[in-house]
Amino acid sequence: MTDHQPRRPARRPSPTSSGPGTGDASGADDGPAGGVGGPDAGGVTDEVDRLVTAWRKERPDLDVEPLHVFSRVSRLARHLDRARRAAFAEHDLEPWEFDVLTALRRAGPPYELSPGALLRATLVTSGTMTNRIDRLAAAGLVRRRPDPGDRRGVLVSLTEAGRTRVDAAFTDLLRREQALLAALPHRDRRTLADLLRTLLAPFDA
Repeated sequence: MTDHQPRRPARRPSPTSSGPGTGDASGADDGPAGGVGGPDAGGVTDEVDRLVTAWRKERPDLDVEPLHVFSRVSRLARHLDRARRAAFAEHDLEPWEFDVLTALRRAGPPYELSPGALLRATLVTSGTMTNRIDRLAAAGLVRRRPDPGDRRGVLVSLTEAGRTRVDAAFTDLLRREQALLAALPHRDRRTLADLLRTLLAPFDA
């Protein structure tokens, strides 16, 4: 790809089709799913409860309780992806641009990192990162300068325009994420965060 690539207009996310493990159930009964999850104390059910009920009827030989957790995680992930893309598009950023700019912003003053540190922060290949830095530099959002501690190295830093753009996008994203959490009191949010941390710990070790 070239350094100077015209920006494409942001596309509205299309609805994601669902497989039997994560999506909506068609023809499922409205009865309680039981076990972990199921209706809440008020007897309220959601699409995942109906999904699990349907699978329990069709596959009584299987323990389908993981669906209570992961079907909801999958559905929330789709809502989060829409919120992220909407926030980034509002500020003329692609998701990958946001990832690189926020890695620099989190580093603190003078908001600069080596390309290697950016690789580790964003989990992409060296060639991909070089191309991304080129494009962000062409857009005036980052700049390169020689690394005083390594004659062959460079440092990548946020420009004032880059910092302004990423701060605005991050503020917008947090507003949208707060809206996604609006149904949960703060105490329940902390409990949910603790449970998710425990669930993720074996994978992040």
